[in-house]
Order: sequence, then C-alpha cells, then structure tokens
Amino acid sequence: MTIIRGATEATYLAGKLNWLRAAVLGANDGIVSVSGLLMGVAGAQAGSRALLIAGLAGLVAGALSMAGGEYVSVSTQTDTERAALAAQRNRLTSQPNEERGTLIRLYQERGLSAVLAEQVADELSHHDALAAHAETRLGIRPGELTSPWSAAVSSFVAFALGALIPLLLMVASPVSMRVVATIIGVELALLLTGYVSAKLGGADPGRAIVRNMLVASLAMTTTYLLGTVFAG
Repeated sequence: MTIIRGATEATYLAGKLNWLRAAVLGANDGIVSVSGLLMGVAGAQAGSRALLIAGLAGLVAGALSMAGGEYVSVSTQTDTERAALAAQRNRLTSQPNEERGTLIRLYQERGLSAVLAEQVADELSHHDALAAHAETRLGIRPGELTSPWSAAVSSFVAFALGALIPLLLMVASPVSMRVVATIIGVELALLLTGYVSAKLGGADPGRAIVRNMLVASLAMTTTYLLGTVFAG
C-alpha cells in the first residue's frame, strides 16, 4: 500500500509543482514584457503620465492574454481527462475482469507480489473502482480535476504582480533615475524568479538566472533604442 500511495502522491505533488512553476514563469513574463514596453516609452522621452498609461495598458493586456491562454489550455486538458475517465468507467462496466487483471499487473510492476497486488486491487476497487484505476493507469484524481477558471485567475494575478515591479519602479523613481532604477530592479527580480523556477524544475540555478537576466537586458536595450528613434 505504501508503494501505491507513494506513486499517487508523487503524481499529485508533481502537478502542484507544475502549477507553482507556471505561476513563477507568469510573473517572469510580466516583468520582462512590461519592462520592455516601458523602456521603449521611456526611450522616446515620454512623461510620467504616458509611462503610467502605457504600463497599465501593458499589464492589463498581458494579464488578460495570459489568463485567456491558460483558460483555453486547461479547459482542453480537463475535457481530455473527463473523456478518459468516461472511457475508463465504460471499461469497468463492460469488461470488469479484464480491468481487474490490468490493475493487478500494474501493481505488480510497481513492486508488489502477485498475492498482495491482487489483494490491493480488490480492496481499492471495492472502495472506489474508478478512482483506483484512474489514479494508477491515468494519473488522474477523479474528484480533483483542474478548474480552468482557477488557472485563468492564477495566471492573471501572477502576470500582473510581475508587471507591477517595472511599472512602479518606472513611475515612482525620480526622472533622472527612472531608467537605471528600473533596470536594476528588473534584473534583481529576474534573478529571484530564475532561481525559484530552476529549483522547482531541478535545474541549475546559475544558468537559469543568467538566461533570465540576459533576455531581459536584450529586451530592455532593444526597446529603449527603438524608443529613442521617436524621441524629440
């Protein structure tokens, strides 16, 4: 039972970590995209009012785009999971013996003896056959399908929080320091998101941090230089 529970919990934990990593990446997108937008406007020598309007527009548009994309993506995933559960439910009704044999075989592949695998399969199936098969065969918890609305709201909030960093730095800093302050603040924020995302993904933090900061530097430099073309 420990082996089966451990495998199920590992799948569940992996899903939670994926959500957390997605939130960090959403914030990262907000930081990079809005900082690039603001640097372009700042390069054109725009005033604080124009910077505020541009930053807010970028924040709202980007957050809504992220939320919409996540809603569509998760809706598709949820529809697929529901279809898989319906197919599994039909198999349990039409061929219960074959499904029982498959479940026993899967438990044996996870390290249980033939006798114990049969006992576990029968006990779990007696309690909730669909849940036993769905968690073992599909990696799905029937009562815990992801909500598209929850995913959309999470993406909206993550992007908006990230976008607020360059926006606040740009409009709240003294005019003579706003560009420098924004660059420093953005790079520090991306250092943090790069570190967190790498740790969650089990990757090398150093490479993720450098990659994050280089991309932001390229985006801010390019848009600032583009803005200077329209200055004056």
